[in-house]
Amino acid sequence: MNTVSAFIAIVGRPNVGKSSIMNRMLGQKVAIVSDKPQTTRTRIMGVLTQGECQLVFVDTPGLHKPRTRLGENMVKAVGDSVGDVDACALVIDCSDMRSDLSPSPAEAELIERFKKSKMPAVLVINKVDLLEDKSKLLPIISAYSALYDFAAVVPVSAVDGSGVNDLIKELSSFAEESPHYFADDALTDQTERTLAAEIIREKLLRFLDKEVPHGIAVGIEKFADRVTSGGEDIIDIEAIIYCEAESHKGIIIGKKGAMLKKVSSKAREDMEQFFECKVNLSCWVKVKEDWRNRQGLIHNFGLD
Repeated sequence: MNTVSAFIAIVGRPNVGKSSIMNRMLGQKVAIVSDKPQTTRTRIMGVLTQGECQLVFVDTPGLHKPRTRLGENMVKAVGDSVGDVDACALVIDCSDMRSDLSPSPAEAELIERFKKSKMPAVLVINKVDLLEDKSKLLPIISAYSALYDFAAVVPVSAVDGSGVNDLIKELSSFAEESPHYFADDALTDQTERTLAAEIIREKLLRFLDKEVPHGIAVGIEKFADRVTSGGEDIIDIEAIIYCEAESHKGIIIGKKGAMLKKVSSKAREDMEQFFECKVNLSCWVKVKEDWRNRQGLIHNFGLD
């Protein structure tokens, strides 16, 4: 039997659950998630191979009005993704609908992109676990279906997994005969260094005040495997957390180093689970003022 593949962009406004849905489809966490908007900063690919069919999901930043050069890069990543794939999954949040059920400006812009490019698209209605009355989905489906001829409409919950297998089935219908672009056991295009940095950033997003995390970047200075005399595999990781102000540095470190220790400990636990070995993690904090508007630093952090 011939192999088939498809590239699927997962798009939508910030905080609708795009990364959570991709992680749920993969059965493995490869993109960080948080309750803060613009968690995803670059295009992240997740790879799902089931038999002869390989789906490559492109998890994109939430489409928003940019206020920094980094924000402009994030919005550009969405546009580039929509132009480079076989189909799109437009994710909306049924628990946070406008009173008239009309799409947000960001969603309307994406739908216009679909129309211009005649992009095959699936409407994914996320967070249905938060709806006590599922009949409320019908007017949402009607409102969005009137705007675009979606190939399918799939209600899902990234939290409990309901509807996710149906979504995979619908997205698989876009796959066409081609070689697999990734090894069949691949999960993502992200390097181990990038994954480690993102795990640290996720913990910072979780534990810090909402004003601080968007001004944070994480660089991995060292990522080295070694084997102890007792035959135990260990990864030594040294990371630098960059922030934009001395006041933020104090918040990240915390009283007597408590916050940095908490972040490092939780990040190490996730790393050990993902890399399946012991991790020795060391983190430092440095200030890089206004780095989100400095293209050279954005490039150094791999965010352009």
